[in-house]
Amino acid sequence: MRREAERRAAELRRLIEEANYRYYVLDAPSLPDAEYDRLYRELEAIEAAYPELRTADSPTRRVGGQAVAAFAPVRHAVPMLSIRTETNSEPEGALAFDARMRRELGLAADDPPVEYACELKFDGLAISLRYQHGVLVQAATRGDGETGEDVTHNVRTIRCVPLWLKTDAPPDLLEARGEVFMTRADFERYNARQRASGGTPLVNPRNGAAGSIRQLDPALAAQRPLYFFAYGLGETRGWRLPETHGAVLDQLAAWGLPVNCDRAVVRGGAALIDFHRSIGQRRADIPFDIDGVVYKVNRLDLQARLGFVSREPRWAVAHKYPAQEELTLVEAIEVNVGRTGALTPVARLKPVFVGGVTVSNATLHNQDEIDRKDVRVGDWVIVRRAGDVIPEVVQVVTERRPPGTEPYSILAHYPTCPVCGSRVAREAGEAVTRCTGGLYCPAQRKQALLHFASRRAMDIEGLGEKLVDQLVERELVHSPADLYRLDHATLAGLERMAGKSAANLLAAIDKSRHTTLARFIHALGISNVGETTAKDLARHFGRLDALLAADAATLMQVPDVGPVVAQSIVDFFAETHNREVIERLRDPAVGGVRWPEHEGSSAVAGPLAGKTVVLTGTLPSLSREAAKAMIEAAGGKVAGSVSKKTDYVVAGAEAGSKLTKAQELAVMVLDEAELLALINTGTQT
Repeated sequence: MRREAERRAAELRRLIEEANYRYYVLDAPSLPDAEYDRLYRELEAIEAAYPELRTADSPTRRVGGQAVAAFAPVRHAVPMLSIRTETNSEPEGALAFDARMRRELGLAADDPPVEYACELKFDGLAISLRYQHGVLVQAATRGDGETGEDVTHNVRTIRCVPLWLKTDAPPDLLEARGEVFMTRADFERYNARQRASGGTPLVNPRNGAAGSIRQLDPALAAQRPLYFFAYGLGETRGWRLPETHGAVLDQLAAWGLPVNCDRAVVRGGAALIDFHRSIGQRRADIPFDIDGVVYKVNRLDLQARLGFVSREPRWAVAHKYPAQEELTLVEAIEVNVGRTGALTPVARLKPVFVGGVTVSNATLHNQDEIDRKDVRVGDWVIVRRAGDVIPEVVQVVTERRPPGTEPYSILAHYPTCPVCGSRVAREAGEAVTRCTGGLYCPAQRKQALLHFASRRAMDIEGLGEKLVDQLVERELVHSPADLYRLDHATLAGLERMAGKSAANLLAAIDKSRHTTLARFIHALGISNVGETTAKDLARHFGRLDALLAADAATLMQVPDVGPVVAQSIVDFFAETHNREVIERLRDPAVGGVRWPEHEGSSAVAGPLAGKTVVLTGTLPSLSREAAKAMIEAAGGKVAGSVSKKTDYVVAGAEAGSKLTKAQELAVMVLDEAELLALINTGTQT
C-alpha cells in the first residue's frame, strides 16, 4: 500500500509541476482548474496519510511556478501566499469555515458571531504593487510565493492602475496585492481581431491576463485590455493599519486603487451562505470570470491570533462554485439542423459535471471553428460552461491525442441532410453549412412554422411548440400554407386540444390572413432577414411581386441591405418550392393571406417618409413600442443608434448617451408633443 502511495505521489508531483510550468511559465495551460485541484487534493491526502512521503520540493510546499528568466527576480518581503479552498461547493460549505473559526478562536455557542469580509475570487493573475511615498516603483508577480517576477513596465500599461496614490500624506511604503484580469467582452473582441488578422487567439480570459503581463515588450502588453482589483496588503511602513480588513480595502479605494464593489462585511455563517448564494445567482452577469468567493475574518487582531498553517492563512478560505471548465473525451461529432437549414456541429462528449450540471454535448459552432481548434473524434478537450451559455469546446489537449485520428469535415460526413436527405452546401465566403431543403425539411419545418406564427410575424396566438410538433410529426402540415387548411375536427383530435381550444386557434389563423407586407416577409424566415430588414424591404418595394423580381443589385439599394443579405434573399426566392409555398399562401382558395400593396415608394407616403428616427429615454404617455409603431405608420424608420444619417431624436425623461450624441452631431431633438405634432400635421412645432 505504501509503495503504491509513493509511486502515485511521485506521478502527481510530476503532473502538477508540468501543469504549473505550462500555466505560469509558458502561459499555455493544459488542464482546467477543476482537474488541477483534484490532482492537488489527491497529493495532499497521500502526504497527510504518509507524512514520510512529503518532500521538500513537493508542490504542496509552494504556491506556484518559477520566475521567468527574462524578468528580474523580486523577493517578496511578505510572502504572497495562497488561501485554502473549501471543497464543498454547496452554500453550506460556508458553515464549515465559520465553525472552524469559532473553534480556533475558542468561542462558546452563546458568544457573538464572527465578523467576516466577503469578496469575489477573481480568475486572473496575482500581482503585488509597491508604492514608495505614494509613487508606483515596482510590480511583481506571485511566482513561487517567495520570489516573483518584475513586471513593472507591463503593469504600467494597465490604465486603471494608479501611478501614484491620491493623497498628500501617503505611507512611506505600501504593497497592495490584487489580481490582474481581462473581461469576457474584451477577451472576445481581442480574439475576433486575432482571427481576422491571422493571429493566435487566447485560450481564456485568465490565460490572456497572464500572457499579457509576461510579454517582454510592454507595447504588446498594452494592446491587451487588462484591469486590476486590489484585495489585500503586503509590506507596509509609515501607516497605522485600520482595525479591519474591510477598512483596509476602503482606504485603498480612497487612495485611488481599484477595489471591487461586490464585497460585504457580514456576521456569522448564515450570512456567508447568503453572500455565496447571491453572487452565484449573478455569476453569469458579472463581466469577468470568477470561480468562487473569499471569506476573511475581518478583524486584523483576530487574523494575527489565528495565524498561518503551512502555505495558507487560517483566517481565510476560498469557497468555489462548480467548475466551469472540465476535461472530457469527444466520442462523436454530429450535426443539428436549424430553422434556416444551418448544420451546427455538436461534439458528443463523455458525460462530465461542469458549471453545476452534467454536460454530454458541446457546440462546435461551424466548420471554421472545427478547423481552427482542430477538434477530432477521440480527442481529449477542455469544455467550458458559464451560466446559461451553451457549453463549448475551448481547447484540444493535443498531448493526449490518440494515434490515427483524422481532421473532421462536415461535408465529408454529411453530404446530404441527416433529416430530409437534401443536398448540403457551403456557399463561398460563408462559415455556415446549410441544408437546401428549405421549408420541406422537417427539421426546418417545425422552427419555420413557429417563426411564421410568432407574435412579430403572422401572430397566430395558440400555435405553440408542442402543437407544431404534433402537426409536423403526424404530417398534417408540410408548409405554412397548410395551416390555413386545418379544420376543427383535425385540431380537436390532437393531444391537449379540446373543442374550444381548436376554435380559438382557427380564429387566430383566420385573423392572420389580414396582415402587412412587412410581417409576411419577416414570417418567411429568410436567412439574415429580421423584422427591421423586412420593414425596410416592404417600405422600399411596396409590392411582393416587385421584391420577388429583384436581383442582388436592386436589393442593395434598400437601406442597410448589403451583399450578404441581398444574396440570401435572392437564393431564397430562387428556390422553386419556396415560391410555391408563397403562391399557396396568397391563393384565395388555400391560404388567402393578403395585405395592402402599393406601387414603388408610395408605401412610405407620410409625414416621416424617408426619415430615420431614434428614441431615447421615457416618454410621458407613449410606450417605446407605441411610439415606434406611430413613426413607422407615418413612413419613418426607427433606428437603434444615432449617426449623421439620423433625422430626429425623440428624447424623454432620463435620456442618455443618444441625446448627447444627437447634440454633438446637431441632430434635431424632439419631445413627445413635437413628435405627435409632426406626425399629425407634418410640420415641426
